[in-house]
Amino acid sequence: MKILECVPNFSEGRDEAKVERIVEEIRKSTGVKLLDYFSDQDHNRTVVTFLGEPAAVKEAALRACLRALELIDMRVHRGGHPRLGAVDVVPFVPIRGMDLSEAAHLAREVGRELGAAGELPVYFYGEAATDPKRRKLSDIRKGEYEGLKEKLATPGWEPDAGLAVFNPKSGASVVGARRPLIAFNVNLRPPLLDQAKRIARTIRESSGGIPSVQAIGLELKEKGMVQVSMNLTDSRRASIPTVVEATGKGLEIVEGEIVGLIPLEALVDVAREYLKMPDFDPQQIIETHLLE
Repeated sequence: MKILECVPNFSEGRDEAKVERIVEEIRKSTGVKLLDYFSDQDHNRTVVTFLGEPAAVKEAALRACLRALELIDMRVHRGGHPRLGAVDVVPFVPIRGMDLSEAAHLAREVGRELGAAGELPVYFYGEAATDPKRRKLSDIRKGEYEGLKEKLATPGWEPDAGLAVFNPKSGASVVGARRPLIAFNVNLRPPLLDQAKRIARTIRESSGGIPSVQAIGLELKEKGMVQVSMNLTDSRRASIPTVVEATGKGLEIVEGEIVGLIPLEALVDVAREYLKMPDFDPQQIIETHLLE
């Protein structure tokens, strides 16, 4: 059986009723399993994780995305996390029985249908990208929603699907395929945003830092802290202990956060490094044997 995961990010994390209506589209979809959803008020963003057979995942993703476009108005959206639209990014992740090229093909199908039904611009990223300069999500997001109208008028930035015009209510969506990643945040005190941004700049790969780390510094007003928000695109090259150690330089680490789900092997790496057990094996975990 082919198993595909989808992790859509919606630009709504404060209105619980709206979030529930979006997630309900996945709950009531046949053939998929809702694994997790996480809303952050400071980010004003919700991340949903579900999986199933490819056709069922495609249908559930479209239903949830179209509901989000109906409910979210980017003209009034404010939040700390970079975003391009109401349905900000929709990654598809092959889990079993399929490869990245298959996931990319399905991502493009979803992008074309979403663009047509939602009447908004859609860009393809990751393995689904049709242009090398669009492989990185951060490159597509530059300028964010506020700069989208200008981006759409810039030669070379025509959307891959949907309408090549600015949709003020919905913005644009980015759809693609990628390998599993870890969304990991470190919250820090005192709330010095410039320090958080400096740390993020130091550790992210694009600035010459840790390979496979994407990082930004954000303010968490509700908590009275700042955050280094990270995506670890390859936990084999950047473990959680590695980024925690690199982050805790100059500010006090208060807590860490995992957004969504995480591969078991990444937590095994935590045990190996922090508990000084280099030979620790996943087979030593009781629950591992229940998964076989």
